[in-house]
Amino acid sequence: MTTSALPALSDIPEVVPGVLRIENSDRDATTPIILDMLRSVYPHDQVFGDYCPVQGYIDAPPRDLYEYLADTRCLEEWTYSLRGFTETEEPGLWVSYDRLGDNTKIYTRTVANPDAMTVDYHCAWDQSDHLWMIYLMRVVDAQVVFDKPGSVVLWTNCHHPFYDKNPYKDTAPDKRKVWVGDFWEMFSAGHQLELDNLKAIAEYRASHGLPIKPDWMLNPSEQK
Repeated sequence: MTTSALPALSDIPEVVPGVLRIENSDRDATTPIILDMLRSVYPHDQVFGDYCPVQGYIDAPPRDLYEYLADTRCLEEWTYSLRGFTETEEPGLWVSYDRLGDNTKIYTRTVANPDAMTVDYHCAWDQSDHLWMIYLMRVVDAQVVFDKPGSVVLWTNCHHPFYDKNPYKDTAPDKRKVWVGDFWEMFSAGHQLELDNLKAIAEYRASHGLPIKPDWMLNPSEQK
């Protein structure tokens, strides 16, 4: 199975300031940025332990932002390295490539609750039988918590033991040297970078009168 690039950000005719994607900043260029966001005097394990929380305010309508995040294909736009999403033969299960791992396939299933505006991405490198990497997100109406329009996004990851040891080595591509758990201590900075991407993209669309969920992500029946 092969995947190809989706028309991510095709509705935006210019480079959005502050958005870092692997296309405009490769791993070598981005690593120093990530490291600069970390503080060695505050060890990651001491501060976060088994959790990696990031959060932020986004000046965009919460329901619109939720509908965007609830579509797995949005990860093509605001994540740093997930590219080429294609739905598999199993409905709701998508495969793409995580370019942090070179030729690494990543499988994703999105579990969303419109009432609570929670969006959980269940993922795994290399295989789709056990989606153990869980990205827990919630969109909160900023009017409720900050008394102003917009959204608050809460995002947490838990340190699953598989981050420390890959139990599915037989499914890994040949000669891959890295494992997703190798990046755990950089998750807080890396996820903040991606949340900043999400903020920049959503706020650009909101301020320019564009729908937060772009036309290319709509089903044919939804398109004008």
